[in-house]
Amino acid sequence: MPARRRRIADRAADVVRPLAAAGVGAAVAAFVAACGGSSEAPVDAAEQAALIAEGKDTFRFDTFGDERFWTDTLKMHEVIASAVDPLTALSVGLKVDSEALPASLVEAIQAGAVDLTKPATTLALLRLDAVVGVKGTVETVNGVDTLTRVGITCALCHSTVDDSFARGIGKRLDGWPNRDLDPGAIIALSPALDADGKASYASWGPGKFDPRHNIDGKNKPVVIPPAYGLDGIHSVTFTGDGTELAYWNRYVAVAEMGGQGTVTEPRLNLVVQNGIEDLVTAKLPGLQAYQLSLKAPAPPAGSYDVGAALRGKAVFEGAGTCSTCHSGPQFTDANIRLHPASDSMAEPESPSYASRSATKQYRTSPLKGIWQHPPYFHDGSAATLADVVRTYDTRRSLGLTAQQAADLVEYLKSL
Repeated sequence: MPARRRRIADRAADVVRPLAAAGVGAAVAAFVAACGGSSEAPVDAAEQAALIAEGKDTFRFDTFGDERFWTDTLKMHEVIASAVDPLTALSVGLKVDSEALPASLVEAIQAGAVDLTKPATTLALLRLDAVVGVKGTVETVNGVDTLTRVGITCALCHSTVDDSFARGIGKRLDGWPNRDLDPGAIIALSPALDADGKASYASWGPGKFDPRHNIDGKNKPVVIPPAYGLDGIHSVTFTGDGTELAYWNRYVAVAEMGGQGTVTEPRLNLVVQNGIEDLVTAKLPGLQAYQLSLKAPAPPAGSYDVGAALRGKAVFEGAGTCSTCHSGPQFTDANIRLHPASDSMAEPESPSYASRSATKQYRTSPLKGIWQHPPYFHDGSAATLADVVRTYDTRRSLGLTAQQAADLVEYLKSL
C-alpha cells in the first residue's frame, strides 16, 4: 500500500473506531446518504471516512499538476525565491500553518532568531508544507536551497488560520474563506504578464477573485465564498451553475488553478483542456466528501445579544420578509429555484456577474456562519451586516424601524 494511502487508512481507522464505540453507525450512514450515497447500497463507514480523509489531503496539498501554469507560465517560483519573504507573504494574506512547524523553529521564531525578511525563510516554510495553499518543491542546487516548482491548492482561497501563534500564523480553519488573501496582487507579480494584465489583477483587492476573468476577459471579481456549510445544498456557487460541488471543483481546478484535466460547459461554449493527463477527475469524490463534512462555525460566545436576536428572528420571518428566500435549515431556497439578476442587491452592475455565468441567475446564499465572512453580497459591497439590512430595507421599501433593523442584525449574527 502506498504511504499516502496507508496514512489515509490509518486516519480513517482513527475516525471509525470512536464512532463504532459510540454506536453512531446510523448517523454515519445518514451523512453518507447526504453526500450522495445510495440508501439501497449504503457506503461502508470506514470507506466513507477514508474518502473524507483522502479529500482532506487533496484539499490541503494537491495541486492537480497546476505547477505547469504557476511555474512554467507565470514564473511564480522566480518571484517567490527572489522577492517574497514571510512578511511580504503575510501582507498579501498568505497564511502559515503553525502545526506544521517543528518545535525548534517555533522557539526560534519566538526568540526573534528567524529572519522574516528573507525569501530564504519562505523557502524553508514551503519545504515544511507550512504555507497554506501553496505547494513548493525546494531542492538543493549547488549547495543552495532552490525553489524549482510551485503550485497552489484549494486551501489557498478556502482556508485561513486562527492566528493563535501570531497574525496570519496559527491552526488551519478549512472551509473558511481567506478574505485577507489578495490573489490578484500575487498574480500581478508574475513577470509573464504585460502592464495591462498586471493592472487588471492588481485591481481586485483583498478577499476577491474573478473566476471568469481568464475565460471572458472581463474584470469584475467576487468575494471568495466559504466552503463550509454546503451539505445538502445543490447550487453551491453564487450563480448556481452546477448541481453539485464537484462541478465547481472541476471548473476551478482546471480553468482557474491550471490543473491537468478537462472542463466543459456547453452553456458557455467552454472547453478547457490542460495537458494530456487527467489529474482531477479521480480526486473529485473525496474532495467533495471532505468539503461537505465542513460545518459552518458557530458564533463566538458573547458575540451577539440573545434577547435582540430572538426579536430579530420574528423580523426575519415577518416584516423583513427574509425567510421567503432564506428558507429551511440551510437558510436558502437554492435547491428549488434560482433568481433573476434583478433580485440581487448588488445589481445592476457592469459587467454583470450573472450575465457571465452559465445560468445568468443568482442563487440565494445560505446564512449559516454569516457572522464569519464579511463583506457581503457577491461583490462585497456591504461591509457589515448592518449594511446588508439597510440595503434590503431601502431597495425593497420594507419600512423597518431602527429597533427592528438592529434586532435583525443580532439574529443574523447568531446563525
